[in-house]
Amino acid sequence: MPITSSATTYGAVTKAFHWLTALLILANLPLGWFAAEMAEAIAATGGSEAQVARAALLFSIHKTTGVAVFFVALLRILWALSQTKPGLLNGDRPLEAWAAECVHWLLYGSLVAVPLSGWVHHAATTGFAPIWWPFGQNLPFVPKSEALSEIAATLHFVFILVLAGALAAHVAGALKHHLIDGDATLRRMLPGGGAAQPTARQPGHALPLVAALVIWAAVLGGAGALGWFAKPVAGTGPALAAVQSDWTVQEGSLAITVRQMGSEVTGSFADWTADIAYSEQPGAGGRHGTVEVVMAIPSLTLGSVTSQAMGRDFFNAEEHPTATFKADLLAQAGGHVARGTLTIKGQSVPVEMPFALAIEGDTARASGGMAVDRRDFAIGMGTQDAGQLGFEVGISFDLVAQRGG
Repeated sequence: MPITSSATTYGAVTKAFHWLTALLILANLPLGWFAAEMAEAIAATGGSEAQVARAALLFSIHKTTGVAVFFVALLRILWALSQTKPGLLNGDRPLEAWAAECVHWLLYGSLVAVPLSGWVHHAATTGFAPIWWPFGQNLPFVPKSEALSEIAATLHFVFILVLAGALAAHVAGALKHHLIDGDATLRRMLPGGGAAQPTARQPGHALPLVAALVIWAAVLGGAGALGWFAKPVAGTGPALAAVQSDWTVQEGSLAITVRQMGSEVTGSFADWTADIAYSEQPGAGGRHGTVEVVMAIPSLTLGSVTSQAMGRDFFNAEEHPTATFKADLLAQAGGHVARGTLTIKGQSVPVEMPFALAIEGDTARASGGMAVDRRDFAIGMGTQDAGQLGFEVGISFDLVAQRGG
């Protein structure tokens, strides 16, 4: 068998790339589907530690295989560009020949677009299953952005649909050639397959490429028309009622950080309120005032594990839609501390949060943080392996408030 391709036969390298790609794709498509189904079940029911571990394992295999597909596809395309392409055996049937070439363009595009969009989705978000390789989990020029991650995830799904359709058409065409036409189209791609003389008439490359681009545009346009790219609305619970406060928050963030499978996952609450009473003159015991913060749990976004975090074994957002932090604001050596209780899922735990404070006129800037143990709030009790899900959860805030609002 020749190493390189010619006008009448495929070489050994081209055949190896073809069947390696087919093996990787046919293994990875169902693997990704099973992993996604398992993740949805875990998000709905909470899932056991063993189920979470299995889902993470499947996703890591799927992502790692996807990266392998991406690089194999690039090498395959580069090799194809350096080779003579064997001519079609049905070039005398223009419509059929153009359709075959269009499918080939769709396949080549999908082999790059599907794994790349999945990789961007992985790199733009945080948490869950890592790619098994030594080069990190990020991509150049891809920022951590939940909006970008959602777009990439939707593109990944749309591209998979195109890939699946192109694969089905490709396989159907090969079987037609073999079983109905009786020509050597399929045989010459098999190991040991020989040469076959193409027809004198061959389709041009422009029309099939244009047809493939039209299909891509139609599929993406259809997905957009169906609202697949619409930004998901954070949270499903009612918005928190506004509070009357001595100091009104003008801008700020309230974030949490967990560690899952060795990687930090950072999230934030889109809906929270703060009732702040503060005086520059301390009272008894150095007490400056009080604060009560209410957080809407369904408004939390937590990377790729947001749905899982809302489940019964974690925040149980359906039954416990809010968490509350009530504290006295105290002066201490070198700064301030908010000392009080944090209530999540009906569990109240004494906590202290050191914070820095700067007041200029009627404007206050404050930031601080603390760490709590999720087990104190009965969160993730089905996952007792700290390697799967760390026990410590970081909570931090940063805000600007105006006196009197």
